[in-house]
Amino acid sequence: MASELRVDRADLAAYIRQIEAPRALIAVVGAPASGKSHLAAELAAELNAHAPGSAVVVAMDGFHLPNRVLAERGLLPRKGAPETFDIEGLSRSLGAIRAPGTAHLVPVFDRAADEPDPEGAAIPATARHLIVEGNYLLLTRPGWRDLFPLFDLTIRLAVPEATLRARLAARWADLPADEAARKIEENDLPNGRLLRTENRAADLVIAG
Repeated sequence: MASELRVDRADLAAYIRQIEAPRALIAVVGAPASGKSHLAAELAAELNAHAPGSAVVVAMDGFHLPNRVLAERGLLPRKGAPETFDIEGLSRSLGAIRAPGTAHLVPVFDRAADEPDPEGAAIPATARHLIVEGNYLLLTRPGWRDLFPLFDLTIRLAVPEATLRARLAARWADLPADEAARKIEENDLPNGRLLRTENRAADLVIAG
């Protein structure tokens, strides 16, 4: 991985405000349980405190393929892996929402239903900073690698695997022990390792 600039978490909003584009896409990338969603929400809140209505979070999880499709393809046990997302839909959506002064509906992932909601979140025409968070936004695989030119700034969360394992154990604590262990060791952690082996460098990296 090429050199990345390590910065303090407190400085991220200032970096984003320096972007001169009329509408900017900022990628927040990290392994499962690295804290992407929390950081994205934190950044949006800080940007909106400075300029109300200027920032919106767009979550890659909204582009999960429906469970029916995953089951048909034999991918349900691998849900969360790159091949279980609608990369074409994600690419089209990010390309469309880059246009300044436009309003859009984007999908969100309904965790209670364990399914994507196709029109779950609104991007108002006034939004200037779109914080896009997800595991694979910098992945170099076909399809995924086409996303990189869409981003004006990329941020990677660096979290030790031991910390990720502990957070994932807490996340899946309500599951039977063997099922939780399978999710962690056979799906979540291997998916996170892709960020070390198949990712391009981010502009900025922070400790998660």
